[in-house]
Amino acid sequence: MIHSEKPKVHLTDDSLLNPTNPITLNLIGAGGTGSKVLTALMEMNHSLIELRHAGLQVRLWDDDIVTEANQGRQRFAECEVGLPKAIALINRANRWSGTNWKAEVRKFERDSLGRIQENMQSAIYMSCVDNVKSRFEIADILNELKEGRRLYRNQAKYWMDLGNNRYSGQVLLSTVENINQPNSEKYQTVSHLPYVTEEFGELLLQSETEDDTPSCSLAEALEKQDLFINSTLAQMGCSLLWNLFRNGLTENRGFFLNLKTFHSQPIKL
Repeated sequence: MIHSEKPKVHLTDDSLLNPTNPITLNLIGAGGTGSKVLTALMEMNHSLIELRHAGLQVRLWDDDIVTEANQGRQRFAECEVGLPKAIALINRANRWSGTNWKAEVRKFERDSLGRIQENMQSAIYMSCVDNVKSRFEIADILNELKEGRRLYRNQAKYWMDLGNNRYSGQVLLSTVENINQPNSEKYQTVSHLPYVTEEFGELLLQSETEDDTPSCSLAEALEKQDLFINSTLAQMGCSLLWNLFRNGLTENRGFFLNLKTFHSQPIKL
């Protein structure tokens, strides 16, 4: 008799499925991808609450200011030029949804004394950054938070990284520490999903050679990143997060996307 291999899945941490309080989420980066992710998180929060879930409590980190070049590809209006990106987006989100989400007009990094701030602690992290150094800094901070276990309720559970170049990109979901998995007769459960910096560290460092200087106009920006690569990554990445909440499991921990060929390749567990 032939026994078929059980499918690999990761079962969502219980604390995210039936929480008493909203799930804390740090969104890092408010540019082309981050601004679109925030809109998706607004929709997700509203939907979760309608399903009798406690919803999300988001804190957005970005030290940049809205420029004219940001209009069109990023989610900013002409009246917001000159405002801090994080404040413009969070104010809009709170007005729309009645939430009390927070803006941090600074980078997600240690202070001048090398310390981690308490508001860096959350259950979920989503990074939409455009440089490799920031990803390794996030990984380092998450490792210290994991070791410290400062607040049990906001204990770091998941990190989702979204990154792209002109026509292609990837999303990768990681666990900050092993997530306890129950025994299952139906599935082969996976408790550990490695960081993007662990699994693709060398590729990230190679990609650092690309020019990442700020664009002075939308036309110049579109030479570096196609108009819809950021929004497509944001929607698909948030769909992965939504499935963790809605279905309580995932068979994929991310995907590679190429908009030039319209090809998407899931990253299986």
